[in-house]
Amino acid sequence: MLRYVTAGESHGQVVLAILLGYPAGVELSTEEINLELAERQKGYGRGGRMKIEKDTVKFLSGVRLGRTLGSPIAMMIENRDWKNWQEIMNPQPGEIKKEKIVTRPRPGHADLAGALKFAHHDIRNVLERASARETVARVAVGAVCKTLLRHFGISVFSFVVNIGGVKTRVDYQNLAELRKRAKKSAVRCPDPETEQLMTRRIDEARERGDSLGGIFEVIATGVPIGLGSPMSADERLDGQIAQAILSIPGIKGVEFGLGFASAELYGSEVHDEIFYEPVSADNKSPEGKLDGHGYAGGFYHRTNRAGGLEGGMTNGAPIIVRAVMKPIPTLQKPLQSVDLETKQPFSAAKERSDVCAVPSAAVVGEAAVAFVLARAFLAKFGGDSLNELSRNYQAYIHYLEER
Repeated sequence: MLRYVTAGESHGQVVLAILLGYPAGVELSTEEINLELAERQKGYGRGGRMKIEKDTVKFLSGVRLGRTLGSPIAMMIENRDWKNWQEIMNPQPGEIKKEKIVTRPRPGHADLAGALKFAHHDIRNVLERASARETVARVAVGAVCKTLLRHFGISVFSFVVNIGGVKTRVDYQNLAELRKRAKKSAVRCPDPETEQLMTRRIDEARERGDSLGGIFEVIATGVPIGLGSPMSADERLDGQIAQAILSIPGIKGVEFGLGFASAELYGSEVHDEIFYEPVSADNKSPEGKLDGHGYAGGFYHRTNRAGGLEGGMTNGAPIIVRAVMKPIPTLQKPLQSVDLETKQPFSAAKERSDVCAVPSAAVVGEAAVAFVLARAFLAKFGGDSLNELSRNYQAYIHYLEER
């Protein structure tokens, strides 16, 4: 099974990712991964940390002469801010100054629950790992998974649909254009007029000493029918995608397709009708399919209210998933809390922080979906090498064409 683990603290020396179960023979480029890492650092409303870091990846194992070996792929991203934290984050035995010990938990963070859970007297032992800095490793993993998926015509991208209540309408008829416009936007919004309103809203929050959350959307196109399974709860692909996205710091809700809007509609307005057109040598893309559909033989839908998933499986339509991110909890007008040791009330510390990180979270969401899709793809088609995987996939496509 494809799986990964990350390591590293926010102000430690490096952030690491180890990806296991990846097939041999896939060309990997650090340049492509670095482009993904750069996207994560962008976004109107980001804080001062992004001015310090310039994330780049280095392969430590699993890649030789630009191709994967089938062995674990180890990747490293250095923390440039480490030079300012060597004394506080020193892994060697020793003591730190009393005034450097963190005993004041910040509302909205993992500080209080983590300190009590792990019996820490210094909250830094929790906050360093709970930090969203760890997601840089997930983006690196997602970039490697995207490379594999591209071999089979599968693409994953994201955009922002809501920041602080400023919403945009989405036209799904041309997904390629939607992706292009979103990537050019400072807030990853495909509509220029809405983008201006969003940046203005972020400026207002900054002036208030406050922060904003929002909603981003991830779309995966070209996904073939049949990834995932209804046979066991943990095999349902929508559940796997939801878990992967909800594990991103700050994410509080996930929906697919119509999502929560389904609660207000009749069943006839929710479910996608099924159509069929025989596949021939001259027609391998039945008319009426939405832009970006994956392969399902001659079967297709003219709508995609389900968001590409039915019964825990892909149905050949684009996967459409949305996630809600709460506002950043570190505020310039701090909330009230209580000291862990003295039990005295205080105003939470004001630290270098983002005003809004929804565009960056969207990039992490892309990585999460890409990893889950790559894992499901490998689970269905198997293969220790890219060549073997391709043969198995083509056999499945041939089977679908003959149904």
